[in-house]
Amino acid sequence: MTRIAIYPGSFDPPTRGHEDLIRRSLALADRVIVAVAVNPLKQPLFTVAERLAMLQAAIGDEPRVNYQSFDGLLVEFARQVGATIVVRGLRAVSDFEYEFQMALMNRQLHPSLETVFLVPALELTYLSSSLVREVARFGGDVSALVQPGVAEALARRYGR
Repeated sequence: MTRIAIYPGSFDPPTRGHEDLIRRSLALADRVIVAVAVNPLKQPLFTVAERLAMLQAAIGDEPRVNYQSFDGLLVEFARQVGATIVVRGLRAVSDFEYEFQMALMNRQLHPSLETVFLVPALELTYLSSSLVREVARFGGDVSALVQPGVAEALARRYGR
């Protein structure tokens, strides 16, 4: 039986932290689906298609990783793709309360879907998409935080 994991998120934009978790997720599953969540309540900087392309460029041709978008409940998407694992990153204690609540709700809705929390590499613990956007908006150097293509896309988006 193939173990399928989903790593969901907005990935707006994808960071080195996301890449770290995607690669490390491969140790837990035979296949990892990086799932860009469509959230009508958020105003993303990049389109879903742009985020999917940036993620794929960041990870490269790893055959065990694929990229999809979804809207609605994560548990329904998990059922559609046959996933049994959800991978979530925890950067700080402040992330835990929200993620724990979501994991318990997902378990209520889909009892066989397990949530696995991964801690990012120490040098990436502080990193978030919102922080990267903020630095890029004000012209800061984000080259160590994201792939070169993502840094270029941010510069174009912010008119640099």
